[in-house]
Order: sequence, then C-alpha cells, then structure tokens
Amino acid sequence: MRRFCTAILATACLIQPLAAQNFTTSAEVKPILELIKGQWAAVREFDGQDLLYFTTILSYRCGISEIRFAYNGGPYQTWEAEPCYRDEAAPNAIKSETHFPYAVAPLNSLQTIDVQLVFDDGTFSVANYTRKQIQIN
Repeated sequence: MRRFCTAILATACLIQPLAAQNFTTSAEVKPILELIKGQWAAVREFDGQDLLYFTTILSYRCGISEIRFAYNGGPYQTWEAEPCYRDEAAPNAIKSETHFPYAVAPLNSLQTIDVQLVFDDGTFSVANYTRKQIQIN
C-alpha cells in the first residue's frame, strides 16, 4: 500500500504545471544567456549592407539593464532595446516597429564584434566574435 501511495503522489506532482518564469530578472536570464553566448550576435549581408543582429539577446532583455557593442576594436556603443513589457504575458516579446533587432553597417565592414551585457544586478558578461564565427547566409 505504501508503494502505491508513493506512486500516486509522484504522478500527481508530475501532472501539476511547473511554476512559470517570465525571465524578467538577471537571476532568470543570466544562466540562459551564458549557455547561448555563441548566439548573442549574428552578421548577415543584406541589400548591400552588413546587418548586425541582437535578436537572441533581445529575447531575454528584461533582465539586462544595458547592451553595449563595438566592432573592429572601436568604442562601445549602447544599444537601445525595446522596453520590457513586465505587465504582459510575454514580457520579452519583440513587437515594436521602432526598435529593430539589428544595426546597419557598410558591407563587409564588420570583422570583429564585441558585446557586453550589463545585468540588472550590476554584473556583466562579455563576448567577442569574428565575422566568420557569426555570419549567417
């Protein structure tokens, strides 16, 4: 009888939904972003220009207080991200028509890219890429 009750309890625990995370704090987004650091940025040639995409970072932007990037050893620039929609079901949704997920540069000008994320807890993480590492077709 004891084994039967334990099995029922275990099954009941599996059926109940897990607590949802909205990924709106550094504690929630930092571990994910560290795991996918290789996908923070992407370069694509389009319409005679280089496009530098930050889509992956922007998908977890609510736990980030600042996104900085530099290319070819130049100075860091601050990326102005779309706001976090904390009061909505999908706070990290990308829906603005004024905040695009990419920066534009002259064709073949992006050879090295540095990205620095400053999290809402004051910590930061840095990634460095070569064009070849992150170029998509």
